[in-house]
Amino acid sequence: MDLQTKVEGKAIVVSISGRLDAVTAPEFEKRIREMIDGGHNFFVVDFEQLDYISSAGLRALLLLAKLLKEKAGQVCFANVKGNVRSVFDMSGFSGLFKMGNSVNEALAALA
Repeated sequence: MDLQTKVEGKAIVVSISGRLDAVTAPEFEKRIREMIDGGHNFFVVDFEQLDYISSAGLRALLLLAKLLKEKAGQVCFANVKGNVRSVFDMSGFSGLFKMGNSVNEALAALA
C-alpha cells in the first residue's frame, strides 16, 4: 500500500494504491489517527489506484468513520470502481458512505 495525502480546501485527500488488507490496514489506521489527532476532520479517500480491499481494510474504513463522527467530521469516498466496488456492494458499504465518481465530486459532497 502506498498512501499519498494533499490538502484541498478544508479536506485532506488520501489517495491509496495497491492493497488495503490485514498487512497494510494497521499502517493506514496509524496514519489516519495521526491526521485526525492533528486536527483534520474532513477526508476524501481516493480509491482510484486501489487494487484490492479485504475485511481488514473495510474495518479500517469503519474506524476512520467512527473517529471522524466523534470529532463532528466527515468522510467521502472517491473513484470506488472494479473489484473494490464489488466488495463495497457485497458488504453494504455502498449504502453506508457518501461516494463520488471523482475527487472533486467527493469534495463537493463534504460541503
